[in-house]
Amino acid sequence: MKSVLEVKNLKKNFENFTAVNNINFSLNERNTIGLLGPNGCGKTTTIAMLLGLITPTSGSIKIDNQNLNPKDHQFLSKMNFASPYVELPKKLTVMQNLKVYAMMYEIKNPTKKIEELIENLKLQDFIYKKTGELSSGQRNRISLAKSLINDPQILLLDEPTASLDPDTGDFIRSFIEEYQKNNPISILLASHNMNEVNRLCDHILMMKEGKIIDQGNAEYLISKHGRNNLEEVFLKIAREKNEN
Repeated sequence: MKSVLEVKNLKKNFENFTAVNNINFSLNERNTIGLLGPNGCGKTTTIAMLLGLITPTSGSIKIDNQNLNPKDHQFLSKMNFASPYVELPKKLTVMQNLKVYAMMYEIKNPTKKIEELIENLKLQDFIYKKTGELSSGQRNRISLAKSLINDPQILLLDEPTASLDPDTGDFIRSFIEEYQKNNPISILLASHNMNEVNRLCDHILMMKEGKIIDQGNAEYLISKHGRNNLEEVFLKIAREKNEN
């Protein structure tokens, strides 16, 4: 299976603190990798390096077997990102936001693409409302729409269903599943929702204190750690003391 993203010996130091410590993983075409770990384990720093927002201290990031260059437009055009913690301009309407991002990514037929996203993510009722006036569930759907505006090859999702009610969360998870079935997209998903990870992810990376300390699919990790579900595995790993 083709690898679209390869991370080798990736490290990031902030003065005397190591946020990410020599991690290695690869993301295959049309696969979803879950990135799990307690707050402060290095997930967000890892995503920021993949996006070219933070320069690694050492190591490499390759997309389609080429080293990531944040200054090269062709690399960034292959990726996109969605997070409820990164707000879109509040004073712009949803439509204005989507048009701005379509311009930024130089979408050839922006009207058609925006119409598709409005239809598929059911944005019709609030498309002309200001983003700052929307509910958390509506904002999450707009963030997801923005992240798909350029038909990315690699999609980075940081807790896409955080703080959502079960119905809205299920809608977004179902949308992601269906979208991936119909599009050649690979996903890196950081989440604290273990049911979400179990449902969406082909492979799981367990991070702690900047390191990947275990990995595998959900069934393997549950069996290996002698637990009943992925949440129990997460708690076991988060609470146990480091061997070193």
